Amino acid sequence: MKKTTLLIGLAVIVAAPFLVAFLPVSISCPIKPGSPVEEGIKFEKEGWEHALLESKKQNKLVFLDAYTSWCEPCKLLKKKTFTDKTAGNFFNTNFINVAVDMEKGIGVSLSKKYGVTAYPTLVIADSTGNIVTYTKGYLSPEQLIEFGKYALSHKKTD
Repeated sequence: MKKTTLLIGLAVIVAAPFLVAFLPVSISCPIKPGSPVEEGIKFEKEGWEHALLESKKQNKLVFLDAYTSWCEPCKLLKKKTFTDKTAGNFFNTNFINVAVDMEKGIGVSLSKKYGVTAYPTLVIADSTGNIVTYTKGYLSPEQLIEFGKYALSHKKTD
């Protein structure tokens, strides 16, 4: 009996580190200011109409990311460009940013209004929804900032 207990105890001691390695681990880690989660372009959650109202109120242009859920370059923009700290600082300071799926809700009418035929299409519009400039396809953070600067240089003053 003592031998069996000793062998079982020894087996548990030897096997325990291997078993623990496969247990799921949950670690609580608060988000710290300046972390990548907080960087990048902040998009309005309340949609297109609200973005136009904010644009008028804040005297800023509207940056519209016209995307679809299946578009790979759209996903790349979200992952690489829109999360960039420098692009985020520039666009959050100078624009009201909104992203709209062109195949859902108001996106369908916006797609028709702006003649969107490729994705992503990036539109910069004034507070009445008139296009200042637009471009199609993936842009790097640096290219996006240049696109934004171009729009600001063509902004009509009220």
